[in-house]
Amino acid sequence: MQINWFIIGIGLTAAVVLLFRDWRVTVTALLLNYLALTLFLAEQRFVAPDLNFLGLAVSTLVLIKLITGLAVTLILGITALTFEGEYGLESLDEFGLAELRRAARAAQRQRANEPFQMNDYVLPFWAGVLALLASLTLPRVYPIAPTEASDFAWYWLTLTGLLTVATAADLLKIGLGLLLCVSSIDLLYTSVVSTPQASGLNVAPLGLLSLFHILLALAVAYLSGLLYGRLKTLALSALYKR
Repeated sequence: MQINWFIIGIGLTAAVVLLFRDWRVTVTALLLNYLALTLFLAEQRFVAPDLNFLGLAVSTLVLIKLITGLAVTLILGITALTFEGEYGLESLDEFGLAELRRAARAAQRQRANEPFQMNDYVLPFWAGVLALLASLTLPRVYPIAPTEASDFAWYWLTLTGLLTVATAADLLKIGLGLLLCVSSIDLLYTSVVSTPQASGLNVAPLGLLSLFHILLALAVAYLSGLLYGRLKTLALSALYKR
């Protein structure tokens, strides 16, 4: 049995999004997930190559997915960078600045004393194990896509996306989980509609799906701005302290 490295890439990068909390790791993993998914679609030849890009024959589908992944991760990366910094300090008085510095020192001491919390990773890890078992079983029990590899990929993206949303500690990670779910729908649609019995793929629906990816990323960025502007954090736990 030949190993499909693109499927392994899709699986590993989605698992990283599920397991880790640092946005630098998860947003990078999401970008690599888009890249692996693009290469998998190109390998499966759901759409025949119709463009010549840098001497390579590629389809419009591949370019659409690649541009979408770059746009989405750029939006989320800029959002995380923006709200990680301490902006709007000029509007604070001396008392506010002192309180802000005190809070920053306390948070720094807490991170130094607790560099790694294993409990934060136990639930996502076992959730990922269950998702892996389900993704390996469901393509045999209830196949939908034309190939077993496509079935595994979309099942895995769906389950890891939902579990990421369920275990997320901040708003940005909820957005990452939702984007994984949308990628699974995108992959399922692409693989099913491209079968000989179906109507075939069109550029317009693929463009709309890619636009939805970008709009979802913009919505996450906007909601992150609202949350940070009010609570000065993206952590969901801050909502329950009010």
